[in-house]
Amino acid sequence: MAIRERKAAPTLKDFAERDFLPFVRSMFESKVKTRLYYEYGVKSLLAYEKLASCPLDRITMEVVSGFVAKRREQGLETSSINRELQVLRRMFHLAQEWGKVETAMPKVRMLPGEKHRERVLTADEEKRYLQAARDWAGSEPLLADVAVILLDTALRTEECFRLRWESVLDGTLEIHYGKTDAARRRIPASERVKAVLEMRKAKANGSPWVFPAETASGHIEPASVKRQHVWSCRQGKLERFPLYTLRHTCLTRWAPHMDPWALAYLAGHRDMTITKRYIHP
Repeated sequence: MAIRERKAAPTLKDFAERDFLPFVRSMFESKVKTRLYYEYGVKSLLAYEKLASCPLDRITMEVVSGFVAKRREQGLETSSINRELQVLRRMFHLAQEWGKVETAMPKVRMLPGEKHRERVLTADEEKRYLQAARDWAGSEPLLADVAVILLDTALRTEECFRLRWESVLDGTLEIHYGKTDAARRRIPASERVKAVLEMRKAKANGSPWVFPAETASGHIEPASVKRQHVWSCRQGKLERFPLYTLRHTCLTRWAPHMDPWALAYLAGHRDMTITKRYIHP
């Protein structure tokens, strides 16, 4: 029997540049945030020379731990390091699947102690926030309309920003794409969401977007409501919170009134464990 010569494994840097990043850019061409997430993760991993220059079949957990220690020294929070470790884990998985290594690669585990969003708004906080948003004295008070939709539909902020009129059908909002395939869903609109949509439709001027704006995308972006949000928190005497808190608030309020499967569907989650993170009794 002939002895087969063992094929040399590429370094992590070579694998990233020749295989992984081209795959990511092709697979997520239309999902810009997902593509940028992987690209940023790879950039951070390759900045650690001991990891970047190491052949895939020689990467050990000791090397990975060195990367983690370096990122901690640089002041990164556990959640940020875990996002980079998730990218590394994905790279290891694909390297084995594509036959780039002939040995099992180390199992990358997430660091404990990651902080998750825990805040939800009380009814009184919501009232003060929305009133402040409506009192905005600058340009059009976009934030009040956005907040109502987020509070009553649990949309992700980017799903709300890019709502199109073709997605508003028979008293429901239809989401056709998002972070995962599970993002495709139909969500009933509350009476106040219907009122917001009717008002915006009356002055749409033919725009396909519910929230049109003079941006590269044609619809509002996070920066479009940032100043209004900061001002509304201050005027409403609220500790500042990310807009994503409104999604947590909605799902927490819905939870006692429906079964877990319906809740996960409306949240756009394919994994029930993810939905559980959004519920804060």
